[in-house]
Amino acid sequence: MKDIKVAVIGLGYVGLPLARLFSTKYPTVGFDLNEGRVKELMSGHDSTLEVADDLLQEAINKHGLLCSSELEDLKSCNFYVIAVPTPVDENHNPDLTPLYGASTTIGKVISKGDIVVYESTVYPGVTEDECIPVVEKVSGLKYNVDFYAGYSPERINPGDKVHTVENIMKVTSGSTPEIGKIVNEVYASVIKAGTHLAPTIKVAEAAKVIENSQRDINIAFVNELSKIFNKLGIDTSDVLEAAGTKWNFLPFKPGLVGGHCIGVDPYYLAQCAQRHGYNPEIILAGRRMNDGMGEYVASQVIKLMLKKGIQVLESNVLILGFTFKENCPDVRNTKVIDIVTALKDYNVNVTIYDPWANPVIAKREYGVEVVNTLPQTKFDGAILAVAHKEFSVLNINNLVVDNSVIFDVKGILDNSKIDGRL
Repeated sequence: MKDIKVAVIGLGYVGLPLARLFSTKYPTVGFDLNEGRVKELMSGHDSTLEVADDLLQEAINKHGLLCSSELEDLKSCNFYVIAVPTPVDENHNPDLTPLYGASTTIGKVISKGDIVVYESTVYPGVTEDECIPVVEKVSGLKYNVDFYAGYSPERINPGDKVHTVENIMKVTSGSTPEIGKIVNEVYASVIKAGTHLAPTIKVAEAAKVIENSQRDINIAFVNELSKIFNKLGIDTSDVLEAAGTKWNFLPFKPGLVGGHCIGVDPYYLAQCAQRHGYNPEIILAGRRMNDGMGEYVASQVIKLMLKKGIQVLESNVLILGFTFKENCPDVRNTKVIDIVTALKDYNVNVTIYDPWANPVIAKREYGVEVVNTLPQTKFDGAILAVAHKEFSVLNINNLVVDNSVIFDVKGILDNSKIDGRL
């Protein structure tokens, strides 16, 4: 293949770190429809905080990374990487709209001999059965004759500054054995942790979707254990610590399962299975368990308040954290909203404090008010929902009245200072 020039379509949590990394080796264009996002990045700042400002500025000023929303800037590229979201709709059905849109964009600019690689998480078959036909139709080119494809599932851990994209082994694949080798070589040239070339695109797609489904099921198991041990009056964390002394015990903890991967990907696999005539009982049971944890937390807090004689109606409860995980501003598919909704059903006044979350995005996506500064009033109850580093040094007892309830979702607080935990 001729000299590689990379285009990354979608400059979010996945695409931007990848574009930054590719720019250290190849001429790279990052493309995003959001002009405000492009302008922000070209100014040298990433509001998702996935790429540090100094690294982003180095990529732009030293390596020539161009972030753009202009199709014209993509036409000189020959190695296209699609890194757009793959969400589910309100009925938990896969929403491939962003992939169709990105494939249409590629169809407008792709040339003979070019390669398009998909990174978005999908179920087996989506790349070749759903996306490639769109590229063919728009471009007029024939798949595996005029242009080629690959699949290399994203492996990004938002907020993690150790396991960054170059430090996580990458699965690669191609539409032909020869293209697979090229795709693998391009990724291997920038991924320090190495690559694994899968035999087919479908195998690579399947490998990605089961990674997060496996985690989802394991977390669902310990969430169920938490409910059982709560009824038995046993501390779940004590049980897990004791069981963890065996060398092959898996160290999963109970909690809320949100975000754009673990809380979504199992639905992609489940629908794929159902389309082929199989009902995935374990996968969907795990999803039901995890999707119900926010409401469960709220019900436990209400029970504890009633036991203490606290007037629930019009009581004031503080929720610490709103993002889907600690130390990152990402609120996509956050399950903290389920706690908020359930508490409001009891006519509880809820205040959400999160120093990481963007209040504008929280309001737009969920219709709730999030504050970035610690409220000065005292509350009837507090729920630690996200383990932000700021909360580890916070004296929560100073935020509540004497007769109050403190509930620890993340299991990081001293047992003597709380009333309940998962």
